[in-house]
Amino acid sequence: MSPLRVSAVEYLNARPLVHGLEARADLFDLQFDIPARCASQLHDGSVDLGLIPSIEYLQGSDYRIVPDLAVASEGEVASVALFTTRPATSLRSIAVDSSSRTASALLRVLCAEWWDTDPKLVKLRPDLPVMLKRCDAALVIGDAALFFDYESQGLDKVDLGDEWTAMTSLPFVWALWVGRASTVGPDHVAALQAACASGVQASDEIVARHCPGDEEQIEVGRRYLRENVSFALDERTLAGLKKFYEYVYGLRLVPTRTDLRFFESPLR
Repeated sequence: MSPLRVSAVEYLNARPLVHGLEARADLFDLQFDIPARCASQLHDGSVDLGLIPSIEYLQGSDYRIVPDLAVASEGEVASVALFTTRPATSLRSIAVDSSSRTASALLRVLCAEWWDTDPKLVKLRPDLPVMLKRCDAALVIGDAALFFDYESQGLDKVDLGDEWTAMTSLPFVWALWVGRASTVGPDHVAALQAACASGVQASDEIVARHCPGDEEQIEVGRRYLRENVSFALDERTLAGLKKFYEYVYGLRLVPTRTDLRFFESPLR
């Protein structure tokens, strides 16, 4: 059996989920990219399995989710945020990092349902000076948001994970392992679940490799993996995911409702 072609998000928050998978060449052929391209590769069949933004699951009628695993947060996530000098409720325009549709969709939900605003959203590359020159605020995701010293630039940070939990009292799911129904077997699921379990235990080691030689970033990264993000797709986290899907459907950001369907888990 050929190894699965796998595309995973390149950010720090994905590293615990792929810990040790490079050594499983019998099961996985692993590559890394930004969230939007991981999703595109799954949609066009370039890969068999992707760690993709949660909203991208809704794009495939034959998609399945690897059970029990996610990139999630409850409250402050630290790596998905607006940077601005204005209150969120008074923003007229927002430059949006084009790397992930989930963050963009969540922003639309928060604008409509929480802040009662309707700003113009402008897709731009994640270059903060350019973004803030064009718009009142900039939405940035991933390591660029996590490690940015916004205070030294005189900016405020509006954490989208924090805002979501304030609005719903639920966690938010940022990314999922998703593939087509016929591609992923129980052995793959078991290996992915084992990778996450070992990755959570090795979080300090993962941060040290991801931020070599930068003690300040290492401290931020350690705190991030311990306190801001989680990796379990449990009942409460699933409730947050379903609530997000309800909002995006209600706002017509996706055309249809889609049930949650999962690969078979060998642990059940």
